[in-house]
Amino acid sequence: MAAWLLKAVTCIDLTTLSGDDTASNVQRLCYKAKYPIREDLLKALNMHDKGITTAAVCVYPARVCDAVKALKAAGCDIPVASVATGFPAGQTHLKTRLEEIRLAVEDGATEIDVVINRTLVLTGQWKALYDEIRQFRKACGEAHLKTILATGELGSLTNVYKASMIAMMAGSDFIKTSTGKETVNATFPVAIVMLRAIRDFFWKTGNKVGFKPAGGIRSAKDSLVWLSLIKEELGDEWMKPELFRIGASTLLADIERQIYHHVTGRYAAYHDLPMS
Repeated sequence: MAAWLLKAVTCIDLTTLSGDDTASNVQRLCYKAKYPIREDLLKALNMHDKGITTAAVCVYPARVCDAVKALKAAGCDIPVASVATGFPAGQTHLKTRLEEIRLAVEDGATEIDVVINRTLVLTGQWKALYDEIRQFRKACGEAHLKTILATGELGSLTNVYKASMIAMMAGSDFIKTSTGKETVNATFPVAIVMLRAIRDFFWKTGNKVGFKPAGGIRSAKDSLVWLSLIKEELGDEWMKPELFRIGASTLLADIERQIYHHVTGRYAAYHDLPMS
């Protein structure tokens, strides 16, 4: 189990998307991304020299510079991901959304998590959705494009499948379930539809697109279920941070608690293990 939990750690986009984010709490987040599990626990598992970090740090565009600076000071090359395009609603003008992408990339973000305009899906404007995501792709330049479908607001699983395919056809490197701000976030029925769209797209084109569930994933058990789902639906090739991410802000604390329990046989008391 410990090996699977450590695998989950390496696939986490460690995230802070709060209105009260500051440079100092982004700095703490970046430190945690570089040192996600206590060194003594990693030594007990003989994994202390494997360079285990989270997959990325994910922040608002205004905090990208803070994250880049903190990671550079920590001497690590963990990617900085930025949400963009009027996150979380995606209801701002297209020109503004595109500029937001460009500014985040200029500030050092190498991954951009965009949100689609859900209106285009709900009204069946599929070509307009494709054209919009193509413009997002162009604005990203060399940065990876992760397209958030906000599946809890798309109305049907048919719409989820269509939106998934269009996002991939338009050049998305990842498709992502949710912003984490919707009433319904990452669910397994939606995930299966998206994963099978990824599989269909791979069979038809030979291109591998990544998958990122986000929203409400808080427990170590949750992370193991998501890893198992990826393994069953897409295979071992997708079980790596290049093709699978978990968007989470509190998940890492529970994984560390469970590893502590695995190593010591005890559950962590407050003074034994940091809770965040």
